[in-house]
Amino acid sequence: MSISNEVLQKLVREIESQAVAAQQQISLVRTQVAAKQREMRLAQLTKNEIAALPADTPVYEGVGKMFVAVPVPAMQDKLGSQIKEIEAEVDGLGKRLHYLETTAKNSQEHIEKMLKGGSQ
Repeated sequence: MSISNEVLQKLVREIESQAVAAQQQISLVRTQVAAKQREMRLAQLTKNEIAALPADTPVYEGVGKMFVAVPVPAMQDKLGSQIKEIEAEVDGLGKRLHYLETTAKNSQEHIEKMLKGGSQ
């Protein structure tokens, strides 16, 4: 079965465009993962600092342009749930990153296979 050069070139261009799109998505997802990890570290550090405080210490949470007093245990619970949510988001982004990396790798392999097959 022989494929014409025009069809082969069209397939290669299509796969190349998929590979480029996957690479762009990979860089975007990596940036998102890094941002979420920074956010999680900040929440963990804040939770650790609050845990070291006595229970009757006044703690304030920023709400818009003002601050609202929040009990220490409530703030710890809120930070704990925030950390769990961020961990779930990072896990989802990790799965997406793995999918995109696999897609980019497969695209490259297909291009190489087509070029090798076309040159024979």
